Formats: sequence, C-alpha cells, structure tokens
Amino acid sequence: MNKRRSSVFDGILGDNIVLSSLMVISPVIICGDTFRNAAALIYAFSAITFLSVLISSFVPKKLSYTVKVIMYAVISSLVYIPVKWAAQEFFPGAVERIGIYFPLLAVNSLIIFRSEAELYKLPKGTMILKLIFYILGFDAVMLITGFVRELFAYGTINGRIVDITTPVSGLAQPFGGFIFLGLFCGLYRWIRSVVISKKDEIRSDADVSGK
Repeated sequence: MNKRRSSVFDGILGDNIVLSSLMVISPVIICGDTFRNAAALIYAFSAITFLSVLISSFVPKKLSYTVKVIMYAVISSLVYIPVKWAAQEFFPGAVERIGIYFPLLAVNSLIIFRSEAELYKLPKGTMILKLIFYILGFDAVMLITGFVRELFAYGTINGRIVDITTPVSGLAQPFGGFIFLGLFCGLYRWIRSVVISKKDEIRSDADVSGK
C-alpha cells in the first residue's frame, strides 16, 4: 500500500517530469524568466495536459500505437484553442511573450508519450491522481524558476522592484535558464538520493530487528 501511494505522489519529488525525466524543459529554460510568464505557463500546461490526458484516456486501446498518438495530438490541439482564448483574457500579453512555446505545450511529452506508456495502464482514479501530481511537479519547478530568475536577473518580483544591488542579467537569457535548471536538477537529485538512502537504512534496520 505504501509503495502504491508513493508511486502516485512521485510526480512532485520522486519522479518529477522536469528534474528527473527532463521532459518539457524548453518552456522552463526559454520562457521561465519572470513570475508572470511562469504563471501563464503553469495555467496553460495544467489545463491543456489535464484535459487532454483525461479525454484521450477514452480513446480505444485496441487501436494501433500510431493512430492513438495522432488522436492524442488532435485532442490536445483542440483543447489548446479555448485554453488560449482564456489565457488572452486572464493573462494579457502572455501568449505573445511566450510565443511558440505556448502552442507547443499542446504536444508535450506527458500527453503524447508518458500517458500511453504509463498512465493509461492504471485504474482511472489512480491515473487522475498521478496525473495531477505530475502536473504539480512541473508547476512547482516552473514557479520556483520564474521567481528566482526574475528576482536575480531583473531585481523584481512579479514586476515590482526589490532591493537587489547586483542583478545577474545572464539569468534572463536562455543560457542562464539552462545553467539554473542544471543546478536545480543536481540539487533535486542529491536530495532524492539522500532520502532514498535513508529509507533503505530504515528498511534494513526494520528487517534486522524483525529477525
């Protein structure tokens, strides 16, 4: 039961799609330089991915893999249209700022590949719960990245000036985003290895005491 529960929540820490699987990293690197961009990307990714995966889960499993992938892409493209309309209303200018990376979220790896390889093999309730935590894992990375890069690159938080005496302008550039994400991945994997080693120690101690 604990292993099953752990596998469901892994989307945030144990198997984060950005920091562990290196999926959907382009929007994070290129566009995650401000809190506003991050908020718009979180909205778009969350809405498009959740609705697309949920609707696509009703595609007949007997179809060939190629046909199913094409149908997943068509469904997510259709979902993208109302999501874009809503983004233009609630996040003015976001679509223009983010550019091509906004529509590319409609064909992200979680929708096209991870869902077919893993999510659709699970019971519906477990699939939805695991999907939510995969999405939250991306959202957390996007939020932290946008906040930190805006703070140290521009000296602002959500457009408001803060007291940063020596901003690092390179963090606003794609290469800065790549370096930051690399450091973030390293920190994440170190923390995960420490947590796993501690769990293994506890498990081994329990086995010894049980004997």
